[in-house]
Amino acid sequence: MTDDTPPLPVFGSDAGVCGACRLWSPYSVDGARGWVGPCRLQPERGLFPPTAPICNAFSAKGGAASAPAPAVARTGLVARSVAPLLKRRAAGAELSSEVLDMTREELMELFREAAGDSDPPPLAAKWEGGAIQLVPGRPDVQGKELPIDALFHKVVMVRDRLRTLEQKLNAHPKLTDAERVEMQQYITRCYGSLTSFNILFREKSDHFVGQRGSED
Repeated sequence: MTDDTPPLPVFGSDAGVCGACRLWSPYSVDGARGWVGPCRLQPERGLFPPTAPICNAFSAKGGAASAPAPAVARTGLVARSVAPLLKRRAAGAELSSEVLDMTREELMELFREAAGDSDPPPLAAKWEGGAIQLVPGRPDVQGKELPIDALFHKVVMVRDRLRTLEQKLNAHPKLTDAERVEMQQYITRCYGSLTSFNILFREKSDHFVGQRGSED
């Protein structure tokens, strides 16, 4: 039996597909479609393959955006500024609840990414091109090998979602200070449980940090 996990596809910046955009991230392998993942700018689309055609928010990996970021052609959403609230919408279009619930910081981060002003955290050089071997405890069970890059993408996605949850809790108008502190403690414990993956990050500033600023 051989490992049937397909390799993560690689596209050039001029490929004209979502897999070449910094806003699309691989998440899992679908039996029929291969690698699938979400768009950070349009999460309502769910998981889709990297061969999907690009929209006008396309931002090439390692390069500048090919079009101004705030316009989203597929959904008809138009962001007019970086103000905390989006009040203008295209004719006949409805703003999704995810966009309306975003904080100013979250919107700014999306705009910076689409404009090519920020990059995803880099994988430590020593792990590039590497693989993870899953060795079973029974001799009659076939092991499995996974690309480290795929695991790293998932770890980064978990980290980004925890940060978004943290921002939403801090800005939630109906939570008391005591409730915020209690929920923040759970998030901090999650960070602490994930510090084992810090070896994958090239920059220490991207690390998970647990309770009391330690990585224990």
